[in-house]
Amino acid sequence: MTTPMTAATPRKMPISIQDFRKLRTEGCVYVDKTEHLHRLITRRFQVFLSRPRRFGKSLFISTLKYYFLGRKELFDGLYIANVEKEWMEYPVFHIEFVGENYSAGIDRLRSALDSNLRSLEEEWGRDEQDDSFADRFKGLIKRASKKTGRGVVVLVDEYDKPLLETMHDEALNSEVRAELKGFYGVLTGLDACLKFVFLTGVTKFSQISIFSDLTHLDDISLLDDYSGLCGISERELLEQFKPEIQLLADRQGYSYDEAVAELKKEYDGYHFSKHCEDMYNPFSVINVLDKLDFSRYWFKTGTPTFLIKMLERNYFDLSKLNGNVSVTDDYMFDYRANNQDPIPVLYQSGYLTVKGYDNLYNEYQLGFPNEEVKYGFLDQLLSIYSYNSYPANGFSVAKISQSLQKGDIKTVMLMLQSFFADIPYDLQDKRHKNEKYFQSLFYTVFTLMGQFIQAEVKSAGGRSDAVVKTSDSIYVFEFKIDDNATVEDALQQIDSKDYLLPYQTDGRRLIKIGAVFNKEESKLTDYKIV
Repeated sequence: MTTPMTAATPRKMPISIQDFRKLRTEGCVYVDKTEHLHRLITRRFQVFLSRPRRFGKSLFISTLKYYFLGRKELFDGLYIANVEKEWMEYPVFHIEFVGENYSAGIDRLRSALDSNLRSLEEEWGRDEQDDSFADRFKGLIKRASKKTGRGVVVLVDEYDKPLLETMHDEALNSEVRAELKGFYGVLTGLDACLKFVFLTGVTKFSQISIFSDLTHLDDISLLDDYSGLCGISERELLEQFKPEIQLLADRQGYSYDEAVAELKKEYDGYHFSKHCEDMYNPFSVINVLDKLDFSRYWFKTGTPTFLIKMLERNYFDLSKLNGNVSVTDDYMFDYRANNQDPIPVLYQSGYLTVKGYDNLYNEYQLGFPNEEVKYGFLDQLLSIYSYNSYPANGFSVAKISQSLQKGDIKTVMLMLQSFFADIPYDLQDKRHKNEKYFQSLFYTVFTLMGQFIQAEVKSAGGRSDAVVKTSDSIYVFEFKIDDNATVEDALQQIDSKDYLLPYQTDGRRLIKIGAVFNKEESKLTDYKIV
């Protein structure tokens, strides 16, 4: 840790800094990940790591780069400086795919590959007979290894960026896959010329890309020993950021413990293996401790385009996302070009994380990691599902919550009616007649209320569509999405299924609301309050 701090001046946070040398020489706060680095390089050879965007992959790649370049001075005071006895310099090939719009055509990928290779060829030369990217790459590795007498270190940051940006264009994506498959395929069969290989990405294209050929690539994404490689653990947060947490607490009017609890609620909760400790989102934590203000920093950086397009195509049962998804590890990384299931992508992109593991059935339970992701994700989905009529139409989940707090249920129902009435609707679009679409809208609206008041939604155990609790009342909602249903049917179901039974001894007023939604007309047509 560097740079002293006064009560009025926080230490310098590495905002937008992904270069390890720059971070260390400019006095930024650094969470020491070199113990993980040492474990990795001493146990593994050719490695793949999947982590969400802005989770520290690029910084770790940069840390590996300077380690293998033998820059011992940059590691002074860190874990690895005490255990590494012999620092050696290796030829390092750092391949990056930033700065290009790959959706614009295959030439953008070829330009990026050419730029990476030209930079390396300035140092290691080029055989003019090598005309393909794959041949140039192979020639570079062989020449660098022969010239130095040491293995080459290959570090590839965000290998999948060109693939993700072209997922909407099947023909272009096929070209990109073919080009990258040949390029990465070079790494097979060159063990004698390689010291270490490390690829990072958001997704693992298990069936359609490099992993069909690089079967020996060691995927450490779900291994306990490497779960803390990226991100900030709770121990690291409390040990290394105590001064900033205290400043945050003072600025927000919290006690120290209250500030820690808020950080945990908003940014903690990521798990990348069966038994790993909680990991905090590093991008959000660094930003909140720099700006001394809570916000959805990671979420504001943007939802990947490919994910938005997938969600627009599929109206998934969103209630399953709240810890009710059980999958195998193979399923979590089963991402294919024509896959219509958003779960693998939601996990790999960081919108879902491991919430539990069933040893008997070898299944992972997935759910939202924290409130930043949960409410940010659902807020964006509400805009997508309502075709951007929200929040443009003035509809506000906060206003609904405020009305419920006041006991003004009629205003709540009027706002819901207005919300559905404002959604653009094409009677020829059969998607809108899908009951899952409307169920997803209901789920999203009521779950978003959980930011302000206690709101629950229907679970697999059988419960009314929504339960909202205020200081003096408990509201039980039942919606009927049926052209022939009535509000009496909805109310009768509340009674016959004993939806009020769990709250009979609560002491608060129990209020039943039955409502009918006509999916043909996309309208909340009737409701009754009892």
